[in-house]
Amino acid sequence: MNRYKVHRMLGDGTYGSVLRAQNKQTGELVAIKKMKKKYYSWDECMALREVRSLRKLTHPHIVKLREVIREADELHLV
Repeated sequence: MNRYKVHRMLGDGTYGSVLRAQNKQTGELVAIKKMKKKYYSWDECMALREVRSLRKLTHPHIVKLREVIREADELHLV
């Protein structure tokens, strides 16, 4: 997560909060969903229906999943 500078929180929901952030190298603005549940393995993260679905989808009205980051048992969807 140190590649991104978090600007502010955009929203908070049942499963996570969404942050507005910027890639420090490219300057690209992104939304990062920080999941509330702890994830103790990479396999557990990749088995999430949301991750599997977003990796496959390509549509102009659906955000593109850029990367999945797991640090200290916290999961972030960029």
